[in-house]
Amino acid sequence: MIFDSHTHYDDDRYNEDRDEIILRTQSEGVGLIMNVGACLDTTQSSIELAEKYSFIYASVGIHPHVVENIKDGDMEKLYEMSLHEKVMAIGEIGLDYFYDNSPRELQKRWFIRQIDIAKQAHLPIIIHSRDATGDLLKILKSENAGSTGGVLHCFSGSKETMNEVLKFGFYVAFGGAVTFKNAVRIRDAVKSIPDDKILIETVCPYLSPEPYRGKRNYSTYLRYVIEKIAEIRGTTSEYIEELTFNNAAELFKIKSFL
Repeated sequence: MIFDSHTHYDDDRYNEDRDEIILRTQSEGVGLIMNVGACLDTTQSSIELAEKYSFIYASVGIHPHVVENIKDGDMEKLYEMSLHEKVMAIGEIGLDYFYDNSPRELQKRWFIRQIDIAKQAHLPIIIHSRDATGDLLKILKSENAGSTGGVLHCFSGSKETMNEVLKFGFYVAFGGAVTFKNAVRIRDAVKSIPDDKILIETVCPYLSPEPYRGKRNYSTYLRYVIEKIAEIRGTTSEYIEELTFNNAAELFKIKSFL
């Protein structure tokens, strides 16, 4: 079975056929899904999806793009949401200096605050980081973020950056970009990551793999990611599928599958 460790099935692009698409994944070999919050509204939507479907779990968090309007009371709400029985992570949280949609100091402030929530809730974190490696590593170190565990999602950096993240005990997740022709650095990282630290994800509806690049993504397309990773690492698709499923179940402490 496949474990899609990062989805956004609450996205508007599924409004017309959300239930049909989600149920289809089950008949096509997807065993578990982590639907990821990015603001208070999508966090609530993720929890509602997890309540509706036994095979979906939720994470709760506020994305760096939208931290400019956060209030302290929002952190209290986020913590309360984190106590739900199907919430298994805090995220996605982090830093994005590529788009800079929010001031960098605010991004850092609220990233740190949400790491604190993860510590209180005893949950791992799902990290978004783009063009912010230096500050990311500083914060992970200063906040002892390795104590929570977590995953750096949608990895597109160098093998050297990945190795720095691995020092904190984090997992690293790869998605459709690994199939892109120009993804040399990503494939280099895929080749060298330890077996016990690799995850796969769609980030659907975004980042569809080849041959569906540019179209709406969904969890079954992870077959193409698995095949490419297996090719890069010189192993079988069956091995990568089982490995990444077990790694995600371990990270998110979904004990019925451990």
